Amino acid sequence: MAVKEHGGSLPRLPRLSDATLRDSAHMAGVEFGPKDAAVIADLLVKTGIELVEVGMVSGPGSKDADLVLATHEAVGPERSMTLVVVRDRQQVAKALDEAERLGVRHIMYSIPTSEQHAKLKLGSPSPKFLQTLARSAITQAKERGFHVTFSGEDGARTPKERLVPYVTAGFEAGADRFRLAETVAYLSPWQMEEVIADLTAIDGSEIEIHSHNMLGMAVANSLAAVRAGAQWISATVGGIGERGGNAPLAELLTSLRVIHGDTRFDLRHLTELSRVALTGAGLGDAFQSGPTTSHAFAYELPGQLTHPEAYETLPAELVGNARELRVRTRLTPALVKWALAESGVFVDVDAFTPWLIERQERDGGPLLDRDTIRKAAIDFQAA
Repeated sequence: MAVKEHGGSLPRLPRLSDATLRDSAHMAGVEFGPKDAAVIADLLVKTGIELVEVGMVSGPGSKDADLVLATHEAVGPERSMTLVVVRDRQQVAKALDEAERLGVRHIMYSIPTSEQHAKLKLGSPSPKFLQTLARSAITQAKERGFHVTFSGEDGARTPKERLVPYVTAGFEAGADRFRLAETVAYLSPWQMEEVIADLTAIDGSEIEIHSHNMLGMAVANSLAAVRAGAQWISATVGGIGERGGNAPLAELLTSLRVIHGDTRFDLRHLTELSRVALTGAGLGDAFQSGPTTSHAFAYELPGQLTHPEAYETLPAELVGNARELRVRTRLTPALVKWALAESGVFVDVDAFTPWLIERQERDGGPLLDRDTIRKAAIDFQAA
């Protein structure tokens, strides 16, 4: 039944998931602790958010295990969803083992769909390979009893002739929901409606939108997706997220209230939610989206630093910004090598990296960038 309001109509009011405790795992320099996770998850559920997305699992020994368990303790596993990385059948099996160990019931598969991202992360741009991988991963999870959402990472830049067969294959394999990830902010609201309409036309489809906000249109694109038939919106508290951030939850919920007359949510918790999340993320009392902020082109994954064109809506230099590394404890030799390149500082990276990780853990995980890593390497030489 259509919802009547002064700004147009929606085919139905959307269901909401929140990715604050998951997308933060991808945001350079942001690391929530279990206590923050429990408070944020509790406030989200009190607000009326249906699913709290928390953590990322790629195999055994997940670094996000404590966040997942704290969220389960706070709101229950039935109100939680955890991202599972997909690379190959054996890796997926090990990741599902870890998800089961943590008591996860609802997973979200992250699968790159654009030719560029598939080649970079899966080693093959083949659409048939992509569909086979998705079918296999979904079948494995459904056989174990998981509720499965599968994603189209970089889906907004994936051509229709590539995306629609992939989504169709996923639902045929038994998936419960598909999430279109506007990983790289790319679409206008009217373009988003066209993309989503192609997906909602698939028999038995249930569609979610997850937009990034580099161009400032994440809320508009989310609402446009719902107008085209999407049933779910993924947001984050304060818009926290990598690069330009995500669809900010408060703006989304207040837009639903004002424009669409949606009174399902208890908005009284939003200010406290923002305070807790921004403080826990180390972002002070404000988060700014867009291409001119210090975090807009900051990364902590080696692939993002070495292949920035795959992740950026536009080059940092175009707006007078600069690409940078920001990391706390998620250090790897590849990140250290990038930081030390062309610095004139020469160290044994395999020995220096664990030394720096230990120092970071001892000092409480202060924020590191390229310059502070170079200075730490000089300290390591002198030690």
